[in-house]
Amino acid sequence: MGRHVPVLLGEVLQFLDPQPGDDFIDATIDGGGHALKILERITPTGRLFGVDRDEALLRALRERADTETFRPQLTLAHGNFRELAALAHAAGFGLVKGILMDLGMSSEQLEGSGRGFSFLRDEALDMRYDSSTGTTTAAEIVNSWRRDELERLFRIYGEERHARRIAEAIVLSRRKHRIFRTTQLVEPINRISRRTERIHPATRVFQALRIAVNDELDSLRAGLGEALGLLRFGGRLAVIS
Repeated sequence: MGRHVPVLLGEVLQFLDPQPGDDFIDATIDGGGHALKILERITPTGRLFGVDRDEALLRALRERADTETFRPQLTLAHGNFRELAALAHAAGFGLVKGILMDLGMSSEQLEGSGRGFSFLRDEALDMRYDSSTGTTTAAEIVNSWRRDELERLFRIYGEERHARRIAEAIVLSRRKHRIFRTTQLVEPINRISRRTERIHPATRVFQALRIAVNDELDSLRAGLGEALGLLRFGGRLAVIS
């Protein structure tokens, strides 16, 4: 599994300005790309609290961090940043100098999770960041939602211009066979989408489903409020979207 290349690393470090002794929170620690660079700058007395919804990513990060000298300064927790304050307090963190939230998908999730985030792979149509939860999967949405509900989802969360035609194609396809794999979902999308666009026809549909499955927008609204309440005077919140 390849390591996630941190986005805007230089800009994040410049904005958050981590210094020895500072405490930080990475609310979407993912593969640790940003967090480990922050840790290098805040040791030996600074601490970093990392949270992620994806337990598989946390396990990989724990194994990687165990070989680093700053491991005692790193605390990890499995959870959603919409509950960031409770998670941080339970880990012994109070007000911190800076908080990072990276809302993008990691290469590990796209390439190696097996949960259907990528339309380029034949995988189960799951899309949950946290597979341990009983929340709705992408397969359940495409197989049970009405045509108008799917259209609205693709139009609002995916900004898909062909939302109605794609929703109709999915409904027709699922009447013949249930849609449980990414390839089964891509098939009806490809049939009605033009190849003249720069991005793959399924890009916006997969984005919309991922946002809905993981309740990303409501989580973000709650998480921003939680984060602001954890910043010390003059602290900084960096959000990568």
